[in-house]
Amino acid sequence: MTEEEKKKENKIITQDFFHIYSIIDIHRKRAFQEINNNSLMIAWNVGGYVSAKIKSSEWGSKVVTELSEYLRTKDPNLKGYSRRSIYKMVQFYETYSTKEFTALVDKLKIQENCFLPQSSDVNSIMPFQMAQIPTFLMKINWTCHQQILNSCKTNEQRIFYILYAQHEKLEVKELQRAIKTNTYESILGSKDFKSFTLQNLYPEGSFLLKDTAYLDFLGLPKQYKESRLRKDIVSHMKDFILELGKDFLFIDEEHQLEVGGKTFKTDLLFFHRGLQCLVAIELKTGEFEPSFMGQLEFYLEALDQSEKRSNEKPSIGILLCKEANREVVKYALNRSMSPTMIAEYKEKLIPQEVLQRSLEEFINAIEK
Repeated sequence: MTEEEKKKENKIITQDFFHIYSIIDIHRKRAFQEINNNSLMIAWNVGGYVSAKIKSSEWGSKVVTELSEYLRTKDPNLKGYSRRSIYKMVQFYETYSTKEFTALVDKLKIQENCFLPQSSDVNSIMPFQMAQIPTFLMKINWTCHQQILNSCKTNEQRIFYILYAQHEKLEVKELQRAIKTNTYESILGSKDFKSFTLQNLYPEGSFLLKDTAYLDFLGLPKQYKESRLRKDIVSHMKDFILELGKDFLFIDEEHQLEVGGKTFKTDLLFFHRGLQCLVAIELKTGEFEPSFMGQLEFYLEALDQSEKRSNEKPSIGILLCKEANREVVKYALNRSMSPTMIAEYKEKLIPQEVLQRSLEEFINAIEK
């Protein structure tokens, strides 16, 4: 067998191995989804049952405590049914079974807005009619739902974080940070920090690119240079990508661009899987200045001319500044013909702001 034939055979075997892995992975994901669906159905049904008993004044808080103790005695291996957990199930049912929530989901035209039918064996036990669980809630697990119920005050926020957690495949600790860093406000806030070209070329980009990044995990001193900021970000790249969004793939720091026999360096270079384009990030430790735009646009042109592949979209540029005057940014971006945006970074978490904004565009963008 020639060397070429061996390579061909090895390639076929590798493909076969990948096919087998894919079969395992598909069934494993289905099994996980089935387990998750059952966990949520349990929480929904138990919560609905207890809710009805409390509302009818048949049960008080003491009875719920007795229920928790009864379940523990009945089956010592049964976990997750403390008094507090049972009340969380009640909250889960009462929050998402309301007409207001169902109406909002309908208004936002969320895909898969239907309901799971109740199984006949559970129906035979229920002494009353219960609301059906929206399949939309099956997008995330019970632990993530508890975090959202604990932290979010409005249905708009709850819907956003359910969709965001599912889209970004967040674990509960990652979701907790996303809520803590006001991702809802950052993504659905004003588009003033994004150029018209960026908004037109990447309509979904407005909801996949944050205009505020929280870098509290860096532990920066009071005074520091851009080189220190860049190095600290690179050494905490996992945390930085989690803050930006999981679709960002890190390529290089101080990435060299050759133009006219001269070498230029862009601070950080990424590839965005969702948008299918290169993303250059320039770091500035001071306030945004309009002159920064020329440098960034030059880098984007160099990337598109020399490194962008034919199947990729035009490169995006992000100026990450310590602060930015909204009026100055607006003027600077009005004439920008490149897909650029200005983002601020915060060294410490700040209190949550109140946001009044529709989720419809966000939902359309991530559910395409």
